[in-house]
Amino acid sequence: MATGVCAALRPDDVITSTHRGHGHILAKGGDPRRMMAELMGKASGYNRGRGGSMHIADLSLGIYGANGIVGAGAPIACGAALAGKLARSDRVAVSFFGDGGMNQGVVHEALNLAAIWKLPVVFVCENNGYAISASISEMAVVERLADRAAAYGMPGTSVDGMDVLAVHAAAGEAVERARTGAGPTLLECRTYRFVGHFTAEKARGIKYRSDEEIARWRERDPVVTYPAWLRQQGIGDPAAVDAEVETLLDEAVAFARQSGFPEAEEALDGMYAVTYPGLPARGF
Repeated sequence: MATGVCAALRPDDVITSTHRGHGHILAKGGDPRRMMAELMGKASGYNRGRGGSMHIADLSLGIYGANGIVGAGAPIACGAALAGKLARSDRVAVSFFGDGGMNQGVVHEALNLAAIWKLPVVFVCENNGYAISASISEMAVVERLADRAAAYGMPGTSVDGMDVLAVHAAAGEAVERARTGAGPTLLECRTYRFVGHFTAEKARGIKYRSDEEIARWRERDPVVTYPAWLRQQGIGDPAAVDAEVETLLDEAVAFARQSGFPEAEEALDGMYAVTYPGLPARGF
């Protein structure tokens, strides 16, 4: 989904991400080495080791931050979109969030405000069917979360999130609509989370979905199906791409391990946007 959506963006477009934002960061042009360093809390990371896994940001790439608060990126995307609109720019903002985020009040407010002000925002709901362990059927009555867009007077599109080409096509339409001043779109990408919400689920005996359900979705894993499609079409060399990715990962891990931790004296750097008495004025 991240690949399909971000491939429809320009370098100056911006995104807000989630607590699982690593794919979004890479798809928007992030450096795997700096991201890995950030995950390890190293000074060479995107946020000098302060952001960690859930708060990676790089304004120069249009990455306005991953966020540990569910749905919190939606109003930030509205702010970025409003700033661009006031500056008479055709820049587009994209907000990624999950199905659980659709029930957050702040996401409702963001959708409503974006519609009222006709902001150039694309709201991307990555619907994996579960918010922690609660099924989507327990959280929403509508069959498709994209149907909620009608209440805000904006288009709502629901696509197969396991089909990168379908995601890219739908995202392209939504981005073009935003860029040309037609306003926001809610794009629902139906997908699945293969692993548990946290790693100790199996050890604790927590089970809320069947093995058969997981197996059915694994058959549609785009990491498997898309390379197979490329081979059928005679496009590129998926095996060579896999080898290149493995090399990039090895280099990223090595870079992060070799990097140093931040100095203790730098703990307050970049914490405040303005200077306060008794506190250092250093910024990033």
